[in-house]
Amino acid sequence: MYETIKQEAMAAAREICQAAKLRRGQILVVGCSTSEVTGHKVGSDSSPAIGQAIYEGIQAVLAPQGIYLAAQCCEHLNRAIILEAEAAGSQEICNVVPQPKAGGSFATAAYHGFRHPVALEEVRADAGLDIGGTLIGMHLKKVAVPVRLEQKRVGQAIILAARVRPKYIGGERAGYDENLK
Repeated sequence: MYETIKQEAMAAAREICQAAKLRRGQILVVGCSTSEVTGHKVGSDSSPAIGQAIYEGIQAVLAPQGIYLAAQCCEHLNRAIILEAEAAGSQEICNVVPQPKAGGSFATAAYHGFRHPVALEEVRADAGLDIGGTLIGMHLKKVAVPVRLEQKRVGQAIILAARVRPKYIGGERAGYDENLK
């Protein structure tokens, strides 16, 4: 089961990276309910092993491309973000270490898997994966565009995906760069 979940997470990560045209140094925010992955109500059955499998699957795609993973914690940590320190730059960090029941199993796996993890209150990511209805929208840049993935689930959890695009400004007479859509 864990290998299947890891493969499903990898497939979703590959798809969103391609659809969002993510490049080295950009950020993919991922929210994940391991409870939903196993067919339970969000927040009711946290699974460290499932969180680890999903983290490993996603990182197997992102790390070789130099794309940063931002792991969203659960609501018990106000949906804080766990991120590599180098990606956080000069943003103000918070002092918290996620746990399976306070932060979530996926964020806990990321915290222990990153070289130099930090917690932030927020991030403005370039794309996102929401595995199990964790509400990642607050961590995306201003104009989010839904992306329909072929990989529709990780385990029992529905996947919602988004990419971002620059704001269109200037009205009907303005011209736009079609490569930025």
